[in-house]
Amino acid sequence: MQSRRSKLDIVLIVLKAVRAGMDKPTRIMYAANLSWKPTQRILDNMVDQGLLDVTVERSNKRKKKRYKITGKGENVIEYFDKAKDFVDLNALTLE
Repeated sequence: MQSRRSKLDIVLIVLKAVRAGMDKPTRIMYAANLSWKPTQRILDNMVDQGLLDVTVERSNKRKKKRYKITGKGENVIEYFDKAKDFVDLNALTLE
C-alpha cells in the first residue's frame, strides 16, 4: 500500500509543473494528480504565500487564470532538492 503524499510533496509537484510550463489550472491539476477543489485551494494558497503569480484574462464572459512561478517558488524547489541530496531516501525504511 502506498503512503499518502504530504502537503509539501504536493506543493513541490505543483511548483515543478508550473516551472515546466503548465500555466493553466487544469493542466496543473492533471500534473499533480489532484481533483478540482483541492487544486484551487492549493493554487490560491500558493499565490497568497508568494510562491506563484496569477494573471487573469477576461474573454467571452469567462476568466482565464494563468500561473507563473516566482523567485520565492524557485528558491523553495532549489532548497528542498538540495535537502533530498543530503538524505538517501531509498535507505530509509518506515515500516
